[in-house]
Amino acid sequence: MLRHLNEDIYSSLLYCIPKNQHDEESIKNALLSHPEVEFVSLAGVDLGGQETDEKIPVELFLEDISEFLKAGIQTDGSSVYLPEIASLNDAKVMILPDKDINWYVDYNFDNVNTANYKPVGTLRIPAFLKHGSEQVGSRDILKRAIENFKTEVVEIIKENPHVLEEVGIASFDDIEDVIITSATEMEFWVNTPTDTVDEEQLSISQSLKEQYWKRTRGEVRTALERTIWFMGKYGFEPEMGHKEVGGVRRRIGLGREGHFMEQLEIDWKYSEAMQAADNDIFVRDLIEDIFNFCGLEVTFDAKPNEGVAGSGKHTHLGIAAKLKSGKFVNLFSPKDMKSEYMTSIGYGALMGILRNYEVINPFVSSTNDALNRLKPGFEAPVCIVTSLGRSKEEPSRNRSILIGLIKDFNNPLATRFELRAPNPHSNTHLVISACLQGMIDGIRAVFDQKATLAELEAELSKKYGDEGFYLEKFRQYRSEEDVYELSQEERNRLFGTPPRTVWDNIVSCKGGGEKRKTLYHNGVFTEKTVISFRYTAIQRWVNELLGRIIPNNMDIVRECKKVHTEGDISDLDVVMWNKINTMRWYLMKGSMDTDSLFARIKRNLEEKNFDQASELQVEMSEKITELKELYYAYKKNQF
Repeated sequence: MLRHLNEDIYSSLLYCIPKNQHDEESIKNALLSHPEVEFVSLAGVDLGGQETDEKIPVELFLEDISEFLKAGIQTDGSSVYLPEIASLNDAKVMILPDKDINWYVDYNFDNVNTANYKPVGTLRIPAFLKHGSEQVGSRDILKRAIENFKTEVVEIIKENPHVLEEVGIASFDDIEDVIITSATEMEFWVNTPTDTVDEEQLSISQSLKEQYWKRTRGEVRTALERTIWFMGKYGFEPEMGHKEVGGVRRRIGLGREGHFMEQLEIDWKYSEAMQAADNDIFVRDLIEDIFNFCGLEVTFDAKPNEGVAGSGKHTHLGIAAKLKSGKFVNLFSPKDMKSEYMTSIGYGALMGILRNYEVINPFVSSTNDALNRLKPGFEAPVCIVTSLGRSKEEPSRNRSILIGLIKDFNNPLATRFELRAPNPHSNTHLVISACLQGMIDGIRAVFDQKATLAELEAELSKKYGDEGFYLEKFRQYRSEEDVYELSQEERNRLFGTPPRTVWDNIVSCKGGGEKRKTLYHNGVFTEKTVISFRYTAIQRWVNELLGRIIPNNMDIVRECKKVHTEGDISDLDVVMWNKINTMRWYLMKGSMDTDSLFARIKRNLEEKNFDQASELQVEMSEKITELKELYYAYKKNQF
């Protein structure tokens, strides 16, 4: 049905119940007038980023709507993953509806009601997770982070009226609210089902720029256009859909286009922080549903193909004051956009993220897949460094940095920070929460120092070894150059050594010292939620290594077979094969006296020797890459 879109039917569907219509009468009217919506589901988000989904018949929901909206539903904890919180002997978790956010209807395009020819819909109600007396879900943490940030920023502005002059607000009494905005850019890969492609061909295609922003065709074009159309119906205000850098040329067969593998990106308008994080999950599911319905496979993995660009989810952060007149004023934009880079609040917020990024990073990149993307050479950030622009009149578009200042001189409301490290599976609720905690730490430090804008620019621009009142002495935080042109040793010296494995990253969060206190400030993150998140990340790291990564690498080793024969052999064949075979044995073949590398990793994981397992994982990754390169070269030397 979706392939031949009946706009009359799809335009008549219920897509959203906005937050200003969450009284009982409005909800009943909306659902009773749209019988295609047959289910209701409370969508809480656990600390691993997984969203709950339970099918409650609409009739049952409407029977006791008052109690449902007030108390939500109870689960025994099996439907959410909250380790170290919801235990077997204390598993009660309440899922509580959030009435202050838009509710969207999730349609099943594979299940069409024959009575009205409309797809069956489920009203998804974003929800909080409560265990005992504590709110423990990802959305709960973000709610606390937003409330804390607003309260502190309002107090700081009240105590420092010169901020009003910087942004052009006449009086503190003119401010009605502080609004935190965010937006994400969703990148993903799409391909024909069951097809595989040579990694070398992907790499060549990327270097030749054969895919970047090119015209989409066939089923991919249809699915992309359908997705953008539906996003408009939901009110997400899509801004652009296009090809990204990754992909290979299509093959033609039997009079039509056959195999393809392409990377795409879809962008939509910013929203307030909580809504933006919820929208991120809903749009990701919508993309997958529509592309699947069009017969295409989609992956949101950060690094689905080695040797080519991974998929990012650049996350934008902005702060505005809403005035009682209804006007919005960007708190990052100086009154004269060309005389200053940004305001005191902007400098503090940016420096706060940079200084505290070691404890923010685990919430941004918590999986093997995420860290596989963050490697030099693929436009993915590896250094804790920012860019402001080569001059105040020239906005920055330095793609080699972690987080950048985005400005549009013709639109002061557009000034924001772009964090480039998140990937499509990053938990946006926790990413924003951790960033807000870092931002308020920096803002407080700036105003405690009573620094001028010139002093703040000098602080952010300080060189390695220079003293700073807030930023660390032996670190550099700003670069207008391509940081990848520096050697790895120099990057590590200037900007800090990036984590190589999930364990490296989690150790930063586990230690963290004073920086970790930034997360806990005013109870936004709690010891209990951080421990639960850390446990989730470690267990996923261990299970992926044991259940996927090592078995996949074993398959790679087995596929590296001798192909030369005695009749067609050169001395180079012999040398290369001996290297390959020695490496195969080292990786996988144990003896009575020596364990293979794979076996040593398994043993250390099982014995919880995570420091050693992490070091061995790095070695395994390097050896597998070297093995594949050697084997490619060896095969190319055969007739």
